[in-house]
Amino acid sequence: MLYSETKITSDTLTAVAEKSSDTGWIMHHILDGNTLDFSPFAVINLPHFELFGIDISITRHVVFMWIASILLIAVFVLVSKRYKSSMVPKGFTNFLEIFIVFVRDEIAKPTIGKGYEKFLSYLLTIFFFILTCNFIGLVPFGATATSNISVTATLAIISFLVIQAGGIMKNGAFGYFKGLIPHGVPFWLLPIMFVVELLGLFTKPFALAIRLFANMTAGHVVILSLIGLIFILNTIWVSPVSILFALFIYLLEILVALLQAYIFTMLSSLFIGMAVHQEH
Repeated sequence: MLYSETKITSDTLTAVAEKSSDTGWIMHHILDGNTLDFSPFAVINLPHFELFGIDISITRHVVFMWIASILLIAVFVLVSKRYKSSMVPKGFTNFLEIFIVFVRDEIAKPTIGKGYEKFLSYLLTIFFFILTCNFIGLVPFGATATSNISVTATLAIISFLVIQAGGIMKNGAFGYFKGLIPHGVPFWLLPIMFVVELLGLFTKPFALAIRLFANMTAGHVVILSLIGLIFILNTIWVSPVSILFALFIYLLEILVALLQAYIFTMLSSLFIGMAVHQEH
């Protein structure tokens, strides 16, 4: 009897130790899921849908993308009404105008040049959408939709379509694809160069998607890992170091959230400029 109780106690302690050293909870907080996790307060199960055998369920990242979209629509409707009532921006309206002017004067104009106005609305949309999604992910119980490769890939595909559409509208379909091949290339190298340049078209959106996904995921992994050290090592003495480092990375993530929105928008604008003005 004593041996049995001892064995049970030993097995229980082993199970607890294994659970405390398990790092799967980190991925649970980063990856997409079918629940809104407000632990320890509540866990909300999201509805499951299928269409012709395809899973179109509402997931955690979808919900937070909706939240970001609703916030942006509400904010800019309010800002537009303030502009109509007063041509001189004040307060929060003035704060938003700083970002709008920055995207226009520091991103769109230098990288696209003449005709940048046609693409400014798109660039402003992706800049504010990515920025809002990034910041929502830093809020407690929030989720970062831009740490989902499906989301970043979709944004990159949209940029890819805008790039191609801009190049074709400006140069024509034949002229655009002809302009992909550098001038002065020997005739026998043309087939190889065409394949290389064609592949280059697809590596651009791939780079956009991976860069945004990797950077937004890495920061959250580091923060959760630092906090998790307290429970993994099962000692309170490591908590001051873990919390201080986690706080530092958290503050750094605010800068990364801004930087990644800027980089994605800037590269999209640069690729649009290269497609529209192939002569440069």
